[in-house]
Amino acid sequence: QVQMVESGGGLVETGGSLRLSCAASGRTFSAYAVGWFRQAPGKERELVARIARGGGTTYYVDSVKGRFTGSRDDAKNTVYLQMSSLTPGDGAAYYCAADSRVRSDPAPCPGEYEYWGRGTQVAVSS
Repeated sequence: QVQMVESGGGLVETGGSLRLSCAASGRTFSAYAVGWFRQAPGKERELVARIARGGGTTYYVDSVKGRFTGSRDDAKNTVYLQMSSLTPGDGAAYYCAADSRVRSDPAPCPGEYEYWGRGTQVAVSS
């Protein structure tokens, strides 16, 4: 079992920055890839970034490339999502999720992830 808790959400102005954290408990967290998803009201849950395990390449959805940076500190069992140049379109509930499987694709489907946090809300004012 892996328990995951997101934090760091809040209200920022357009162009601002936030850093989300995802703290995990449970053993062998380093064996999991972690996805950051977001879901705005009335929209489907969307994979924003997937942080691979073991220093692998991080995947980003096109809309956040160059603005968001995912990272992880396995010694702290924590994954981060640094978000900058935020726009109102980035406003959503953000979730982290863990996936134990090695994949050749970024696994954009929420059903491919085994463990989820409860989310943290991000709002961007115009």
